Amino acid sequence: MAPGVSNEKKTDDEQSSKENFIHLCNPHLEKMKEDFLYHFALGTGTHDFPTLFGDVKFVCVGGSPSRMKAFIAYIAEELGLGSPDCDYPNICAGTDRYAMYKVGPVLSVSHGMGIPSISIMLHELIKLLYHAKCSNITIIRIGTSGGIGLEPGSVVITRQSVDATFKPQFEQVVLGKTVIRSTNLDEQLAKELMQCSKEINQFNTVIGNTMCTLDFYEGQGRLDGAICLYNEEEKLQYLKEAYDSGVRNIEMESSVFAAMCNLSGVKAAVVCVTLLNRLEGDQISSSHDVLLEYQQRPQKLVGYFIKKSLGKV
Repeated sequence: MAPGVSNEKKTDDEQSSKENFIHLCNPHLEKMKEDFLYHFALGTGTHDFPTLFGDVKFVCVGGSPSRMKAFIAYIAEELGLGSPDCDYPNICAGTDRYAMYKVGPVLSVSHGMGIPSISIMLHELIKLLYHAKCSNITIIRIGTSGGIGLEPGSVVITRQSVDATFKPQFEQVVLGKTVIRSTNLDEQLAKELMQCSKEINQFNTVIGNTMCTLDFYEGQGRLDGAICLYNEEEKLQYLKEAYDSGVRNIEMESSVFAAMCNLSGVKAAVVCVTLLNRLEGDQISSSHDVLLEYQQRPQKLVGYFIKKSLGKV
């Protein structure tokens, strides 16, 4: 074989080895003639997934549809793919469960509030990316949270998602048995995001653990819910224990997000802004304009990361 041919084959092999495709932990899907993603109102029998989504490299997910629509408009302008007056259609317009928007290699999807809601969305999102034959995907959750020991407006890049007992794990009951899954997130990705924050230098950013709870009130030690059977001293003791264990913010989605991305072989990160310091109170009292600016901080950081990854910085 000629040297030139040999070298070309080696290059092809190297290129192939760099392709990281979605891994589905479900052998039953291969037996299905059609896969209908009910909560997205999209199906392999009615939509050409590779054509619609095959070029996606970055997926950003967040709680509210309006925030994710705002993000797609922001990233479109940042990447030179749209203008402020452009309208971006909801790809999931056939359902009111979730909203999905796309521009270039970026997909923006809402996931609702809490573990059950984001879990359903992720099952269908991961299958969508698989059916679309996407490779080298990065998924980032951008959202809001309560901070611990941080000034409001600080951004936390999650090192590990931990449960309410500070363990880095996600528990799921499957067929009556408890299954425990890892909640580690991509360490290198977290470092790259931190470097991006240093480069834009607009707000305080830290890497720390994120506590994922099952609700907003008792699960997070609030005193202002309809039910509260503990006192303020007990609350503060718990939050200080969380801080001492490395927790810097609290939200309600990161554990299952990390677990499912791990199982699917997807590089993932969680980037959340803190709306208040929970050591100083429970209620979010900042003005609408201040909160809006806070919520834009994860978008700015992740938007810069995407631009940098695409060589547009």
